[in-house]
Amino acid sequence: MTEKKNIAIMGAGLVGSLLSLYLARRGHKVDLYERRPDLRTTIIDGGRSINLALSDRGWRALKGIGIEEEVRKVAIPMRRRVMHDEQGNLTYQPYGKEGQAIYSVSRGGLNMVLMNRSEPNPDITYHFSRQAMDVNLRTNEVQLRNVETGEIETIQPDLLFGADGAFSVVRGAMQKTERFNYEQHYLEYGYKELTIPATAEGSWAIEKNALHIWPRGNYMMIALPNVDGSFTCTLFFPYEGEHSFANIKTKDDLLSFFNEVFPDAVPLMPELSTEYFENPVGSLVTVKSFPWSYEGKSLLIGDASHAVVPFYGQGMNAGFEDITVLDQMLDSFDGEDWEALFNKFERRRKPNADAIADLAVMNFIEMRDKVANARFLLRKKIEGKISEQYPDRWIPLYSMVTFTDLPYSYAMETGLKQEEIMKKVMKHIKTVEDYDKPEVQQLLEKQLVQKEKLKPYKAKEV
Repeated sequence: MTEKKNIAIMGAGLVGSLLSLYLARRGHKVDLYERRPDLRTTIIDGGRSINLALSDRGWRALKGIGIEEEVRKVAIPMRRRVMHDEQGNLTYQPYGKEGQAIYSVSRGGLNMVLMNRSEPNPDITYHFSRQAMDVNLRTNEVQLRNVETGEIETIQPDLLFGADGAFSVVRGAMQKTERFNYEQHYLEYGYKELTIPATAEGSWAIEKNALHIWPRGNYMMIALPNVDGSFTCTLFFPYEGEHSFANIKTKDDLLSFFNEVFPDAVPLMPELSTEYFENPVGSLVTVKSFPWSYEGKSLLIGDASHAVVPFYGQGMNAGFEDITVLDQMLDSFDGEDWEALFNKFERRRKPNADAIADLAVMNFIEMRDKVANARFLLRKKIEGKISEQYPDRWIPLYSMVTFTDLPYSYAMETGLKQEEIMKKVMKHIKTVEDYDKPEVQQLLEKQLVQKEKLKPYKAKEV
């Protein structure tokens, strides 16, 4: 039997709240400390929350704790990308096979579902408006300030989990320890949240079950549906340059720019000017760190250990998968050596965290530059045909990341091999019908069967 612990989780966001459910299920007493007020009673951080894309890894974690169906009530399936060009013409790209979809969900809505499920549990307690000021890793003491009263308190749990995001205070303490590796990288792009409201009839103004993209080479806008009929739009835009946040200073600048590059969106955005100038610009940061634990007493999880930019829609999913993996490891844990457990966990997850971080930046380039390109769309169709013909040898990279639980590191490695093969195949392709050419079939036979370049994944510990 595992010894029951008093556990403190810094951060009551998505990962922290879900983690509390998994730990409490194993009999541990869990206290969550969140610097913000309770989002169920207070509107906070307006204009800073990108809608999330929930996919298979995330669903698996939610299903594991029995709240999958509750979340489906606040999630909308997006079955394809819809690309909008400068003239308002549309092109389409399915996300996967028929029946596969990613799901749009609001960060706040999902957080509320998790909190409402956690809070009735007598072993889970939320402490809002508590800002972590100092963490002593050697003693596991955390100094907290009550944001509302200014009062200082100190806690000393048996185990401390840092689920406090990309700018984690717990990680900040680890960064001061010997031989801690840390790097962060900001894109030269920020983001601003905008809105396409519901129609007068309360419906969706553009296709509901899709992720909409306005790709423009050096920048882009996307839109994800909400259950109330609106769309949350996000403009990803350079900080500086000819077309940038720095260069749009007035309402006339804004409308002139939007009418030129996003003309079909402007009539759908009546509050464009107000939202643009009132909502803040968010930054896009990648964080890589190691180790994620300290002496078996504290562990980083989710964005605190591996923050990624949002262009693969995997930040939340990767954090949820951390919890799934840790829970699986707890199944065979004897309850004594937490240091060995945490070390094994971080060694297993680190290569996959690094892989999805790199893939997310790569996918930004794809989304803003390539998705409107006819040649790119043709290539995606050819990849789909290869996958149908060789289902045990070819799963497209996007599908591996989004619709399977194959390790991110394996997906990235396999994706690079697929890239080499596709370059050779596409030399023979001008239309979809060219796929049936003898030279194409012979090339695929040689690459996929005779040489066995892409072998099915066999589970192994990283």
